[in-house]
Amino acid sequence: MDPESVRAGSRVPHGGTTDPTVLDFSANTNPERPDGVEAVYREAFDASTRYPDDDYADFRAAAGDYVGCVPEAVVPTAGGLEALRLAFEVTLSPGDTALVPEPSFGEYDREIRLQGAEPVAVAHDAILDADPADHAVAVVCTPNNPTGELAPADDLRAFAARCREADTVLVVDEAFLDFTDEPSLAGEPGVVVARSLTKMFGLPGIRAGFAVATGDLGDRLAVARRAWSLSTPAAAVGAYCMDDAEFVSRTRARVSAERERLRETLSDAFAVSPSDAPFLLVDVGDRDVDAVVETARDRGVAVRDATTFPTLDSHVRVAVKRPDENDELLRALAAVADDV
Repeated sequence: MDPESVRAGSRVPHGGTTDPTVLDFSANTNPERPDGVEAVYREAFDASTRYPDDDYADFRAAAGDYVGCVPEAVVPTAGGLEALRLAFEVTLSPGDTALVPEPSFGEYDREIRLQGAEPVAVAHDAILDADPADHAVAVVCTPNNPTGELAPADDLRAFAARCREADTVLVVDEAFLDFTDEPSLAGEPGVVVARSLTKMFGLPGIRAGFAVATGDLGDRLAVARRAWSLSTPAAAVGAYCMDDAEFVSRTRARVSAERERLRETLSDAFAVSPSDAPFLLVDVGDRDVDAVVETARDRGVAVRDATTFPTLDSHVRVAVKRPDENDELLRALAAVADDV
């Protein structure tokens, strides 16, 4: 990390609210968790008087099965964002440049700049057509946050091949990929995959995730990883959750059905982008976004002000939750349509 760049850095706004009196649609986390996870956490808590086994064999094995790679390629991290920071730390030097999609997750810009490198923005729907030559890193988010579209698998693999030819490391953020049936790029040469267990399993406070890379790139990640990078409860809960294929399948089906219901209903009053993710990007038109957010909150619902994403100036983002909760969102946004 570059000390001078840290001095010039700043924090990035995110969704999420600590107000327990409102339904939170501003953060894209599953409102449900696998059965039995609380008991796993309690048992792991009792073992937390000792340092965790820094090899994390059970977690690596579960992660390898989850994304279809060998366990040796898995690098445990405290959430997907830690995986991204680790990837940038071992690939970027001051003065380097990195291709990033726009609009997309704001932490890419921040983390790249903290290394003293310069992010180069490319439209999110054109990133796979960009020329990676002369860039140290290229970043793809699939499905992209906040727009929601999935990168086509063939196009993504073709871009990965072009990155290898250009000696550019491809960092693929798959934080929301497990809400789709699309295969992971984990194990692809020259690629770092960043995964988060926050979204699918509804446990953002656990801080569990991992990176995947092979060859010299994987070796560098493994060396640079912080010792004891996962707490004992995070490792145990993460491994347990990733083994619950039925929970993942059930969640995908619910999110798919509810996302389409929300999109169809909201499209009567707003422009809603198609999505493969557990959220929808909503263009509120000429309505004041601050007023939209405030009106929804007055009706017990928190939505994400998406104008904090570059290039978006009339948008909010809403998560997809359970049917009864989604009904509350629809009622709140119906009031927005009438009142704002």
